[in-house]
Amino acid sequence: MTQKKHNWLLYAIITMVTWGVWGAFSDQTTLPKTMVYVIWALSMIPCAIAALANIKFKLDVRTKPALLSLAVGLLGAGGQLVLFLALDYAPAYLVMPMISVAPIVTVLLSATVLKEKVSKLGVLGIALAFVALICFALPDSKDGAATSRIWILFASIVFICWGVQAFVMKLANNNTPDAESVFVYMAIAAVLLIPVALLMGKGQNNVLADGWGEAAKVFGVQILNAIGAFTLVYANRYGKAMVIAPLADACAPVIMCIISLLLYAAVPTVPQIIGIVAAISCVLIFSRE
Repeated sequence: MTQKKHNWLLYAIITMVTWGVWGAFSDQTTLPKTMVYVIWALSMIPCAIAALANIKFKLDVRTKPALLSLAVGLLGAGGQLVLFLALDYAPAYLVMPMISVAPIVTVLLSATVLKEKVSKLGVLGIALAFVALICFALPDSKDGAATSRIWILFASIVFICWGVQAFVMKLANNNTPDAESVFVYMAIAAVLLIPVALLMGKGQNNVLADGWGEAAKVFGVQILNAIGAFTLVYANRYGKAMVIAPLADACAPVIMCIISLLLYAAVPTVPQIIGIVAAISCVLIFSRE
């Protein structure tokens, strides 16, 4: 147990990397976004089975932990549904940076409700994380690509859902003996919202319209999100929510930027370069916490 407590940064880094790759390729598909949600929800199942196996299938079924964990899942999955709506109106490079500032909600709730405190060095790390988030959230010349500003409303809803989710995740971890149970309920919540996604996508093409090959490709991308969510639960269990939330979300855009640089020869803007330096500095600082 003691060893695991010191691994919160490793879990957070895995979340950063998987979410960064996921974010870079999340809109690279011809499938309707609602069907992408269904595939994402199904991708949670293998991770949930692995979580159950890790606790020898002894799921925590007590009322309070179960309800808190389901709330975590509903906030996350609900935000995911709205995210796909936002991506119908704007590309990922506009939507993702905006919702990545969600940790500000987590930090405020953790400081006021959970009374979490960090060292002076940790405060500097959090500040650098937000510098990175703001740098990546700044619009660039591509901003005109969005044909409708309704995406801002959808992104704001995701922003609130995911900011509150990280806070509730910490509460859930505080009320259950294992992180695995929290993730299993998150997966259950994601699957429960599949009918909602199908209703939202009524009249759209289904998976078969583009072939199972495309569905498999989307599954490969979406399972990265599921893995990141799995390790995030562990990170929140052994670390502080007000540290982990900005750390994970600040560095994922860095991964996205690096992928764009390698694959598309995209040149990062000055704010993005500042954001990259701030995010890397943030990781180095938290490695000493």
